[in-house]
Amino acid sequence: MRRAGLGEGGSGQYVASGYSVYEEENQHLQEGLRAKVNALKSLSIDIGTEVKYQNKMLDDMDSDFDSTGGLLGATIGRVKQLSRGSQTKLLCYLLLFCFFVFFVLYWFIKLR
Repeated sequence: MRRAGLGEGGSGQYVASGYSVYEEENQHLQEGLRAKVNALKSLSIDIGTEVKYQNKMLDDMDSDFDSTGGLLGATIGRVKQLSRGSQTKLLCYLLLFCFFVFFVLYWFIKLR
């Protein structure tokens, strides 16, 4: 039984051809590994781009919520000011109307 580089009196050409098979196989495996590394690199770049985009969207949402919170705070302040006055009956009607509108909108959206 002969193997590359192990036989007695083996020719140098036989040994070199055995190594060239290994070299070709290594080259083939190297190319496959290079392709996988490039795919992972492009995937990680795409993930980084998506993360930056999502962070920008979250920052925009945070500023929108802050502005909405300020608007709601001012509105609640006005409602409290109304409740301190003698217009409590009007305030009750206003709150009942708001609940009615929200209920109708909820019902309308639910039926869709």
